[in-house]
Parts: sequence; structure tokens; C-alpha cells
Amino acid sequence: MSQQKDITDRTFNFAVRIVNLCKVLDERPGVGRVLYKQLIRSGTSIGANVEESQSAQSKADFVHKLEIALKEARETRYWLRIMISTQIIEPSKLSSLLTESEELIKIIASIIVKTKQNNPK
Repeated sequence: MSQQKDITDRTFNFAVRIVNLCKVLDERPGVGRVLYKQLIRSGTSIGANVEESQSAQSKADFVHKLEIALKEARETRYWLRIMISTQIIEPSKLSSLLTESEELIKIIASIIVKTKQNNPK
């Protein structure tokens, strides 16, 4: 089994996958185009906020950036679930993205909890 990537690498790779999905959605007329705008914003924001957290000015700032990343990950999961339920794209093509979004949610939430426990206010 390969070594687990750290969160910055995983969120970056997730964003790349989201961008590639959105390229396909952009080529489709109608609702797919509308949804891709929401998905690309939230899906790429996860990694951007995780990256920003790496140079946080304080533990509170670190947690704040990760809390934003967590919110964006949850929103991304929502848009993916909408696309799966409406079959805008074949659901089997989105299942690995949905799984990764759920794993990112768990990892980011865990980091937040552990940071707060180790650094109470």
C-alpha cells in the first residue's frame, strides 16, 4: 500500500481533477455549465485554503483557514451529489471524486479537532 499523501498534495490533486471535470461540463449546454461554476469555485478553494493554512500567522488563523477549507469541501460534496443524482455526468465517473471529497472532509475535520484540543484558547 502506498504512503498516504499529505493534505496539501491531496487537495491540490483533487482540485486538478475538479478542473478537468469542469472542462467537460463547460462544453455542455444548459445546467451543466451553471453547476460547473459552483463546483470549480468550491472544489479549488479547498486546496487554496489548506495551502494558506500552512503559512498561518497563529494557531487560530490556521484553524480558521482549515474551517473554510472544510466548508468548501462540504459544498463540493453537495455539488457532486447533485450531479450524480441528476446524471449530468455518468455517476460512475464521479464516484471516486465523491469518495475523495468525503475523505478530505474527514481529514480536515480531524486536523481541526486535534489542533483545537492541543491548543485550547
